[in-house]
Amino acid sequence: MKITQIRNATNRLEYAGKTFLIDPWLMPRHTFCFVDIPGLPYHTPDPFKEHLPMPFYDLPMSKEEILKDVDFIVLTHIHPDHIDISIEDGTVGAPLNKTIPIFCQNEGDAAILKKSGFQNITILSEKSITAGGVTLRKIPARHGTFIPCGDAMGVLFEAENEKTFYLAGDTIWYDGVKNAIETYHPEVIALNACAAETKENGRLIMDDQDVWNVAQTAPYARLYLTHFNNVAHATITRHSMRGKLLNYGVTNYDIPEDGETINY
Repeated sequence: MKITQIRNATNRLEYAGKTFLIDPWLMPRHTFCFVDIPGLPYHTPDPFKEHLPMPFYDLPMSKEEILKDVDFIVLTHIHPDHIDISIEDGTVGAPLNKTIPIFCQNEGDAAILKKSGFQNITILSEKSITAGGVTLRKIPARHGTFIPCGDAMGVLFEAENEKTFYLAGDTIWYDGVKNAIETYHPEVIALNACAAETKENGRLIMDDQDVWNVAQTAPYARLYLTHFNNVAHATITRHSMRGKLLNYGVTNYDIPEDGETINY
């Protein structure tokens, strides 16, 4: 398997001969900020950051390269840092080929995808399904320490002659993540780990201590750390995460730069 870090939580996963595009946030840099989101649902603890235009960096390659030979799209949830969202009409995924099969978490997200023109939508569940020789299973997620910031999911990938891959998605460390690791024993685990936070929801995804908890629970696994350096509500960078994990003694991880590919 190969994972290419595109930007933020956007990754290309090459797995069992198929290519999965995960959480495709492809808009140009400096496109929107929190104050542009209708209804102002999110507020950062530092009010200055609400006005910082995101994403902070351009894509590391062309959209054509990112979308080339993609067999499936995996959308863990509909948030504006995981898929392009139109402020005007609420449709999503404008740059994407709407005929490519897309996996999502629930009926609500499926309805938005259908409104946006996607033609082949599958809702994942905790009962496994098979697509292109790959077994996919929805894994629960908790997207906030105070109040969850809407629903989100993780996804477990399994295939013959491949390592089991657990995409944890936008979640903090909690029993659902621990149970998934202890049940399925994934050998590669992708963690969204910039410790993004809002006033309303608290910390939304993992921080260094959460990563340590995963490392303690799955010492046999390789951790792929992603979702860095592109959103205004992040509190940990790639650089600072390395220092924090050094203090914990955690070494079984990779933090790829945008455009970098890791082989497992």
